Amino acid sequence: MTLLRTTATRPQPAQPQPRWPSGRHPEVPVALVLGTRVQADGTPAPFLAARLEIARELYATGKVQAILVSGDNMRHEYNEPEAMQRWLIERGVPADKVVLDYAGFDTYDSCARAKRIFGVERATLVTQQFHLARAVTVCRHLGVDAIGVGDETAREYGRTWQFASAREYGASIKAALDVLSGRDPVHLGRRETGIDDALRTG
Repeated sequence: MTLLRTTATRPQPAQPQPRWPSGRHPEVPVALVLGTRVQADGTPAPFLAARLEIARELYATGKVQAILVSGDNMRHEYNEPEAMQRWLIERGVPADKVVLDYAGFDTYDSCARAKRIFGVERATLVTQQFHLARAVTVCRHLGVDAIGVGDETAREYGRTWQFASAREYGASIKAALDVLSGRDPVHLGRRETGIDDALRTG
């Protein structure tokens, strides 16, 4: 399956338009939103909010049936998955369609857990454009039939975007080593049925 790169565009306030033409983006059961920074007040930072808006649109347009939000909850006071869940529910995504992975500490762990813990076979990955190729490649190597949608609206945060883009060089080397080692995610645990349940409710 070829990697789908879709450039995010800002919707018009008066009459929001789909991010992709009808039929352009294939229907896939699950959107996997990869976590990133949450602000001190518990709300998603702009990069994460942009990812969540894509996931919301995918669900609203029938391109996915469930959303797996995967992020860092290593510390009690910092919780990316719950911040993502709140954001989506507040914007109309049903609570039973949002599944939380509290141990998505990096891209490799998110992909590995999506497959091994949540039983995800096919997914649309949602992240920033500069991160998309690495994320899709890692997930495919770990057994998830993955495509992706990459946000570009966060380019307006020029310095942060440039820093994060430059960081991809080192992150790609680490991802390659992880894939070659076949390591387990930091937390593996038992099989969870959240995605199965979300898909079963139709």
